[in-house]
Amino acid sequence: MSDLRVVVEADGGSRGNPGPAGYGAVVRDTGSGDVLLERHGSLGTTTNNVAEYQGLIAGLRAAAELGAARVDVRMDSKLVIEQMSGRWQIKNPGLRPLAAEAAKLVDGFAGVTFDWIPRERNKLADALANRAMDEAAGKPVRDVIEPEEKTPPRSWAPPSMEAATRLILVRHGETALTKQGRYSGRGDVPLSDEGEAQAMAAAGRVAGISRDVAAVVSSPLSRCTRTAELIAAEVGGVSVTVMPELIECDFGDWEGLTFGEVRERWPAEMDRWLGSTSVAPPGGESFQTVSKRVRGALATLQSAYPSSVVVVVSHVSPIKLILRDALAAGDAFLHRLFLDAAGVSTMDMWPDGGIAVRSVNETAHLR
Repeated sequence: MSDLRVVVEADGGSRGNPGPAGYGAVVRDTGSGDVLLERHGSLGTTTNNVAEYQGLIAGLRAAAELGAARVDVRMDSKLVIEQMSGRWQIKNPGLRPLAAEAAKLVDGFAGVTFDWIPRERNKLADALANRAMDEAAGKPVRDVIEPEEKTPPRSWAPPSMEAATRLILVRHGETALTKQGRYSGRGDVPLSDEGEAQAMAAAGRVAGISRDVAAVVSSPLSRCTRTAELIAAEVGGVSVTVMPELIECDFGDWEGLTFGEVRERWPAEMDRWLGSTSVAPPGGESFQTVSKRVRGALATLQSAYPSSVVVVVSHVSPIKLILRDALAAGDAFLHRLFLDAAGVSTMDMWPDGGIAVRSVNETAHLR
């Protein structure tokens, strides 16, 4: 499990009790206070307390998506906080299933705390809940903007480089399936001769970025471990550490097929997959699932290697998801970015949550 710790702020409300209801939830980085994820939704007609519990559930689910290990829940609902802390009984039978669902989510983390906060400190979650109700009512909706007092101004200049963890992201070299444009997920396909040459060239580029490498970590598949071995040898004989979380997406029934073959045989499934990161290929894994484990891996690396350079050798999907998050891009980014075999990308991560992407898909070393 990762060491990531986050804050969940959640709220819910109804216009009338019961009445048209909605919820809002925000997940923040514990150190910087930056918003990592937001969730909101309408609930039809129900009570304030039901909406508040739904906000809590949405926030816990979002924290789980991020791969958080520990969560600090903050709400202005005294009832939800006291009931989830076990200090108040749940007398309303309509709330018991919601509390049980929240408790099940809580069991998935290493630790969860519950704290009451005044409403003025829960403005963003409250605004998201109201936005959900406005959307359901067909009312004009303005963008929900983070309250000014919750976002301290930042200089454009990054903190000292001495505090940053630098990640050098390397896609493995070419395989037979890579050359043919086929989905290559969990199948353990070795590097081709060309892939070996590409991996050696990538090793030279990594050494040009830094020879002071603290760790080389890799997906467990041989196309990555071999690429990682060549890089480790070039930067001074650092041993390769396998991280299972860095493995490629499981493409299920699409493994080994081309995009065109999948489009012909699974047109509806392909459209749904392209339209949502929550959709998995038949028998496979969604990008949301991949993202959760990859975020956990990055949190582990940042904690283990502060102020150090780490080489991460992985696959297209994990590296795209890392870059999507680093650039605060939308999900469409995943289908618009091309990553070459043995391409190199570089980014820096600071303890306060700051990120700087320095390069994406460098390929000059391959020419």
